[in-house]
Amino acid sequence: MKKISRRQFATTIGKGIVGTSILGSTTLACGMENKPEKKKLGMALVGLGSYSTYQLAPALQDTSYCYLAGIVTGTPEKAKDWGAKYNIPKTHQYNYENFDNIADNPDIDIVYVVLPNSMHKEFTIRAAKAGKHVICEKPMAMNVAECDAMISACENAKVKLSVGYRLQSEPFTNEVKRLVKNKTYGDVLFVSSDAAYISKGDPNQWRLDKKLSGGGALMNMGVYSIQSSIYGTGSNPISVSAQEFSTRPEYFKETDETITAQFEFPGNTVGHMMTSHNVNANRLRVSCESGWIALDPASAYAPLSGKTSSGPLNFKQESQQKLQMDDFAKHILQETPNVAPGEMGKRDMIIVEAIYKSIKEGGKKQLLDLGNMGIVR
Repeated sequence: MKKISRRQFATTIGKGIVGTSILGSTTLACGMENKPEKKKLGMALVGLGSYSTYQLAPALQDTSYCYLAGIVTGTPEKAKDWGAKYNIPKTHQYNYENFDNIADNPDIDIVYVVLPNSMHKEFTIRAAKAGKHVICEKPMAMNVAECDAMISACENAKVKLSVGYRLQSEPFTNEVKRLVKNKTYGDVLFVSSDAAYISKGDPNQWRLDKKLSGGGALMNMGVYSIQSSIYGTGSNPISVSAQEFSTRPEYFKETDETITAQFEFPGNTVGHMMTSHNVNANRLRVSCESGWIALDPASAYAPLSGKTSSGPLNFKQESQQKLQMDDFAKHILQETPNVAPGEMGKRDMIIVEAIYKSIKEGGKKQLLDLGNMGIVR
């Protein structure tokens, strides 16, 4: 695979589209026992595009267990602006060349990789080697092999790894999981999930460049459809069949525009998902023996909305990114469960690869052997 240079990346990233009582005495886990005890962990954002700018950085002003401690960018002007806005000293500002020096900064405990997909593996491994815990934005990597390398690097370095699945910390999503697990409406019979938006931006943006993205709608919004299909049934699929549709080939020259897929789950449950960069859709519906559960929208930043056959779901609306980052920091500080571990990201990439293979083979059913890998109940 052709690698993009730092300079090329700095030029390209600006064209991206929108995706995308504290404990009294605790020691950090995973090889960090010799560091001073902390009640709040420092986080560095790697890549200062729109998601970091408008979602992650603001959320870090409200988090309880972590805070914005550093930045990594290839654009000096951004470093200057962010340093002034968030009071980040120059000693905590890095670029892509000197990033490895972050190992010498005791104020930074977590690195959040917010870069094009093609760079996830490199910076996750570099962060792990620097002794930092890692959140890697979704999708985890370009392929399953890269996921394996990232997981191994973090295990070898004795650091924690999480994927940027914000919805795993979101209350509406967790209520769906609870209702499904408890069989409140009986067994799940059918699940339908859609995650899509219409792209009208620059055709040269990185999400439409296969070398940087690894794919189109499936690698972007499709991960949400896969995730919601899984927590909407409480199990991993055992097979998938898929189809691809293209109505704007002049715009989506390298990447998939619209993909539909059908899942089989244990217990005769079936599902259908749709993802697209040319349709506006954002919903989940779980049909059960004696009722139903629905979210619409199901994966927007906020606010989400949900109801069941018994009535509406009502939860406090909070920044999903705030909840996600605090959950990971608590996992490190308090050894609470990792709600979105690297294995979950790998599982989803196994499904992504199976979907692409099914499309290539004319919609042929692909068997999946996932067991309970990555399931959070």
